[in-house]
Amino acid sequence: MDYKNITVAGSGVLGSQIAFQTAFKGFEVTVYDLNDEALEKAKGRIIKLKENYKADLGASDAEVDAAYSRMAFQTDLAQAVSKADLVIEAIPEVVAIKTEFYQKLGKIAPAHTVFATNSSTLLPSQFAEATGRPEKFLAIHFANTIWINNTAEIMKHPGTDEKVFNDLIEFAKAIGMVALPLHKEQPGYILNSLLVPFLEAAELLLVKEVADVQTVDKTWMIATGAPLGPFAILDVVGIRTAHNIVQAKAAATGNEDFKKLAALLQTEYIDQGKLGRETGEGFYKYPKPAFMDPDFLKY
Repeated sequence: MDYKNITVAGSGVLGSQIAFQTAFKGFEVTVYDLNDEALEKAKGRIIKLKENYKADLGASDAEVDAAYSRMAFQTDLAQAVSKADLVIEAIPEVVAIKTEFYQKLGKIAPAHTVFATNSSTLLPSQFAEATGRPEKFLAIHFANTIWINNTAEIMKHPGTDEKVFNDLIEFAKAIGMVALPLHKEQPGYILNSLLVPFLEAAELLLVKEVADVQTVDKTWMIATGAPLGPFAILDVVGIRTAHNIVQAKAAATGNEDFKKLAALLQTEYIDQGKLGRETGEGFYKYPKPAFMDPDFLKY
């Protein structure tokens, strides 16, 4: 594994985390996004991450400042990947957007550059040909709050070179992740094969008006001892990501409940700026959500 320069394409919640974690572990990192506005938001996220690393990991000011100094921000894709050994893609979970991105990336990235998608639910084989280098393309999926929930699921497609697969496993370890190799393609990898149906089940209870948000979460937390219910987890994942997944499922299946759910998430949450923890409100209001109230599980 000879990765030195890493480009993270997409500076959203998880993209920013991947970029900072990678820089924190000593790699040179370029963060790419479409415009300066997106990158300014990313810088704000990363400044908050510096405080998280100090609080959660005991990192020093010098360590988090050094990590930030190893980061560059770029809106020109050709410049962003000009020295990249590895590009980690963390752009929206929409097939057309990812396909167009890889078609462009494959033409301008250096020949040696490996591409890895952080897609939550889509398969690398869906985009392998679009990259123009299917043997150097695979998936690496991180969980949110990666400095604590440090899983990295590495999944190849049938055309991935075995050395590329093994190199990415070593890279994941080098940035402090527990590397979890998947030897066959699986939509949702391991984590989301378990998590997405769970979250969808909760969302369908809401859209069918079976129970409200707090009742669903309360049920799960009391009955299983889990620290978070499904809607609290959705606030961490982000309502946009949840909406993209549900909308894709509605389009693929024509299921009326999923169509209603996609519309609900759009009108009641996204259109109102309620995107989850990141914006201070989603299904709950932060920093003091109802489920943190000591009496939440009592009544």
